[in-house]
Amino acid sequence: MMRKLATSLVLSCIAFTSVNATADQLDTVIQRGTLNCGVVLDFPPMGYFDGNNQPAGFDVGYCNDLAAALGVESNILNLTWGDRIPSLISGKTDVVIGSTSDTLERAKSVGFTYPYFVFKFQVIAPKNKNIQSFDDLKNLKVGAALGTTYETEYLAYAEKKGWGTDNYTAFKSENDAYLGLYQGKVDAVISTNTNIATKLQSAEFKDFAAGPFVPNYDDVVGLIAKRSEGAWISYLNLFLVHQIRDGNMNTHYNKHFGSDAPADLIQSLRDNK
Repeated sequence: MMRKLATSLVLSCIAFTSVNATADQLDTVIQRGTLNCGVVLDFPPMGYFDGNNQPAGFDVGYCNDLAAALGVESNILNLTWGDRIPSLISGKTDVVIGSTSDTLERAKSVGFTYPYFVFKFQVIAPKNKNIQSFDDLKNLKVGAALGTTYETEYLAYAEKKGWGTDNYTAFKSENDAYLGLYQGKVDAVISTNTNIATKLQSAEFKDFAAGPFVPNYDDVVGLIAKRSEGAWISYLNLFLVHQIRDGNMNTHYNKHFGSDAPADLIQSLRDNK
């Protein structure tokens, strides 16, 4: 009798452990009642702090929409570019909606969803630098935020052209890169067309201008989650489909960019390109 009881207890423990082991991130978020969503909040208009020092921006709107779809509270966590992947691996965040380029190298560490936005990489510099082409950067001091795809693309282009890296400065954050540009520590910064457009609307950058784009590159970005969380990533993919289908994507684009989302952008996202 004791042996049968012990066996039953062991089997019950195994069954309980198996149930817990199969619980995925989707279940965890719903049961917890809170979505821990990572956003880079020095990257307007995708992520920033508003006049009340509250998280705002396109990516923040997506976090809040996702939490609402799940029926949970939204907890926005401010990340640097370099924090995005470690925050997932450590369990600090459930998902990062942080304009993360869907490179094959990053996909070795984290799981990507369908694309949810497409950027262009561009130069911003003082107007008196008169940068007409990307090759004009050869003899200028150039900077970018550390760990970004535009840093990678610039360095790859510089290597291909044989420029070397003596004129390059990596900044810890996006804000640091723009501060370095404003202070004259570098002659030009590589960033996204959306962030540059925002900066040029400010009084501090009235003497600056948007320059050429990084040649032959569209920056396609996705949400990221733990690579092993297939069910969670599937849910996030469906969420992105509904953002377009239900009009939420266009609403956020209008709010933060002042116009409807371009038809070619919507089509690109529908095609998952």
